[in-house]
Amino acid sequence: MSTAPAMSADIPVIAIDGPTASGKGTVAHRVAKALGWAVLDSGALYRLTALAALNRGLAAEDEAGVARVAQELDARFEGRHIYLEGAEVGETIRQERVGNFASRIAAYPAVRQALLERQRAFRAPPGLVADGRDMGTVVFPDASLKVFLVADVEARAQRRCKQLIEKGISANLTDLLRDMRERDARDTQRATAPLVAAADAHVLDSSYLTIEQTVQAVLDFWKVSGPAKGS
Repeated sequence: MSTAPAMSADIPVIAIDGPTASGKGTVAHRVAKALGWAVLDSGALYRLTALAALNRGLAAEDEAGVARVAQELDARFEGRHIYLEGAEVGETIRQERVGNFASRIAAYPAVRQALLERQRAFRAPPGLVADGRDMGTVVFPDASLKVFLVADVEARAQRRCKQLIEKGISANLTDLLRDMRERDARDTQRATAPLVAAADAHVLDSSYLTIEQTVQAVLDFWKVSGPAKGS
């Protein structure tokens, strides 16, 4: 895989990786806001690819077809708004069917390669907070700070269930727990860019932390790591 452009090497990156529903997306946005940095929700790119593939009637097993969709993905981000082919799909890509499809196609090397440079292009001054599953290991291996956010699977399933219900979407905790365990297995066992903590990552268990406490923990890590990296 190609490396990030040399001219962007001096732009600091905080990489936040972790399993589904670990809270990394919310944490990344809040950390980015606190620092005045840009944010990359890499999972959204895979979900957008999944939604585009579903809209075309493609099966998750169609690696070549899905890879073409990833290469030609017509998507843009405007603040919290996410657009696919001109339509706002921020809520649609959070549906469980889209998330499960995304988890399956994320195992394909061709799909990951198609989205790699698109992710790296988010690196811009004054800095970037990137969340995903391979931000610190593959996409930004030179990140100034790497955090691997974990949480007990039952706690994550309860969080997701609460989020869905608050949005008026019916949710079954037992089904969510089963799906989450299956997605964890796919993410950690895939051959290409598996979900794993980088050797130099801070592992942070948020099972019993509030979002505010988790955000503060990441900012505290940055206070220590940032200056040492010349930020």
